[in-house]
Amino acid sequence: MTQPLVFITGASSGIGQALAHRYHRAGFRLALVARRTSEVKTWASAQGISHDSYEIYSADVSVTDSIVAAGRDCIARQGVPDVVIANAGISVGMDTAVLSDIDVMARTFATNNIGMAATFQPFVDAMVQRGSGTLVGIGSVAGIRGLPGHGAYCASKAAVISYCESLRGELRPHGVRVVTVSPGYIDTPLTQQNRYSMPFLMQPADFAERAFRTIRAGVSYRVIPWQMGVVAKLLRMLPNPLFDKVLAGRPRKRRQSEMQ
Repeated sequence: MTQPLVFITGASSGIGQALAHRYHRAGFRLALVARRTSEVKTWASAQGISHDSYEIYSADVSVTDSIVAAGRDCIARQGVPDVVIANAGISVGMDTAVLSDIDVMARTFATNNIGMAATFQPFVDAMVQRGSGTLVGIGSVAGIRGLPGHGAYCASKAAVISYCESLRGELRPHGVRVVTVSPGYIDTPLTQQNRYSMPFLMQPADFAERAFRTIRAGVSYRVIPWQMGVVAKLLRMLPNPLFDKVLAGRPRKRRQSEMQ
């Protein structure tokens, strides 16, 4: 119990798994949250992570009662985490003209936004009372400007950035940090079906290393890799007519019916 503790959602693959491995290497105990708990257990065993250094919590982040219960269970079994990383997220293309895609948008917000707030909720008061802790929201460069065919995801990640900024101001006086990390393109199951170019594509382990250093430093907001941050700022500065022209004809994110 003397080792620090990190609570990570979406720990069954991709960024979540890479972050779990990096924090384990740094000597943290792990609280790993996923729907597919058997995959987390298999992965932890393959990595040689001892059973006494991690706990696995079954939860669906899109269901508030489920993820809140996992957070409370974590406090009861492992204590109040030093770091909470709300990493779980979904990314699916949408077409507003298709009625069923409105449900896609609802699921995206339920996971990426309501799910993030519900992930943090069980820990806020305990961290405030302790006077320390770090809450980490995983955003995206896609939250900086809207991409055609990607309205649900872009809107959800824009909301993540604003939400974390609001929360940061609320908790700063109490010694609790809020860090927003916005990845560019990371080679994970979320991106592997993309049908457009992905500049500065990173491997999950490389992202996890940079994110770990960012979180440890308590940086309020960072785009990883930094090159995508430059690209995002340039896109933000483009006048709307020029931005629209640049993206004209760009392949769109696959919709649910187009995914394997």
